[in-house]
Parts: sequence; C-alpha cells; structure tokens
Amino acid sequence: MTNDLFRADAYLRDCEARALRAGEDGIVLDRTVFYPLGGGQAGDSGRLVLSDGRALAIADTRKAKDAEGRPTAEILHLPAPGQEALIAELKAGDTVHAEIDWERRHRLMRFHTATHLLCHLVPQPVNGCSITPDYARLDFHMTEPLDKDALSAGLARLVAAAHPLEVGAISDVELDANPALVRSMSVQPPRGTGTVRTIRIGDDESIDFQPCGGTHVANTREIGAVIVTKIEKKSANTRRVVLGWAAV
Repeated sequence: MTNDLFRADAYLRDCEARALRAGEDGIVLDRTVFYPLGGGQAGDSGRLVLSDGRALAIADTRKAKDAEGRPTAEILHLPAPGQEALIAELKAGDTVHAEIDWERRHRLMRFHTATHLLCHLVPQPVNGCSITPDYARLDFHMTEPLDKDALSAGLARLVAAAHPLEVGAISDVELDANPALVRSMSVQPPRGTGTVRTIRIGDDESIDFQPCGGTHVANTREIGAVIVTKIEKKSANTRRVVLGWAAV
C-alpha cells in the first residue's frame, strides 16, 4: 500500500520514501507525492533520486491493478524508457527522494480547480473529463447551447473573487443520502473506507461542493487567466467545453 501524501497536501513537492518493489511495470514506494492518473486528471511526472545521487526520470504515474484489472492501493511510478540498468539496481528497502515536476503539477492543480468553477457556471451532470497541463475539458450532459464568451467572463469573475478552497470528507452514509453531490455520470467516488474526500469552494458564497480525489489550488485567484477556447456539440445530449490558458 502506498501512503498518498498529495491527498492531504497538494503543495508537497518532494518526500523521502522507501522502495517496496521495482520492475518493468513500474516502481512502488511506501509513500509518495506523485498523483496517479485518475478522475480525468493526468498522472504526475518527475524523478526519483537514489542515495548515490543518480536520478530515475519518472514519465507518468498510475494506479496499480490486480489480476482482474481492478485498481489497488499501490501507486506505480513509471520510468522513462532507457533506464533499465538503473531500475535493476533499485532494491526493496532502498531509500529514494521523490520529486514531482512542480511547474507541470501546478498547472494541473489550476486547471482542475477551474473545472469546478465551470461546474458552478454550468449546473448539469458531467459525463466526461480530461485535465492536462495544457488544457482541460468537461463534457456536460445537456442539449442547450452554451456561450463561450459568457463562460469565460464567469470564470474570470470567480477567479478574481479569490474564493477559498477546502478539502474535507463526508461519510458514505451522508453521500448516499445526497446523491446529487456526485456530478460525474462516468466516475463514481471511491468507497470502502467509510468516508469520501470532498472539495468545497467558497466561504460566504457556496460555489462548489462535490466528492473529488484530485489536486487543487487553495484559492481561486491562484488559477490565473483561463478562458473557454472551444465549445463543441459532441452528441445530441453532450456539450464539450474546453479550457485553455489566456494570452497575457
């Protein structure tokens, strides 16, 4: 099992960790700051610095899966190609220093938080999501048209308002009693521990409150200048909204 430090603090950039195993399928640590692909958000990249100072470049991060293809509690750090010899030297019990590519992660955090603001502006179920360092998109289950300029203006207003973001949790029972909190039609919050992680944006004004396991910034002002770059009609019941960075 990997202790996922990013759940409690998305601003952690590095940590000391112990290797549990290393092989062709990836490297598993006892604790990590690397976020694995999930919930539409891309996995982190970075490096693992060995005790002798040599570094393993990590190209991606994924959740490990069992023999039946179900996600486990292990997180796989996937090395970039061409490092087989160094991977072979890494043994269970070895200490490494795990460092994420912070600039890339921060862009993901900013975009992910922006998608929550978009959910406030478009109060419809979400049936698809993708969050990358360069763009983000949400697919809304709806038939009505959307206005690109109006959504961009709404995002700018919410960013400038500097709404705080709080990470919390609710019980499985509370979530079952309030199914409307789950905005996604395609991804359900992970169950099994008795509680579900939540994101709340807004203090005096409630902007968004829903289950979410991703990484986010602490205040909407930190998002910066984002705009709606495209709105597409993907099907009769789907409107895709794409976010990008505004030219500054």
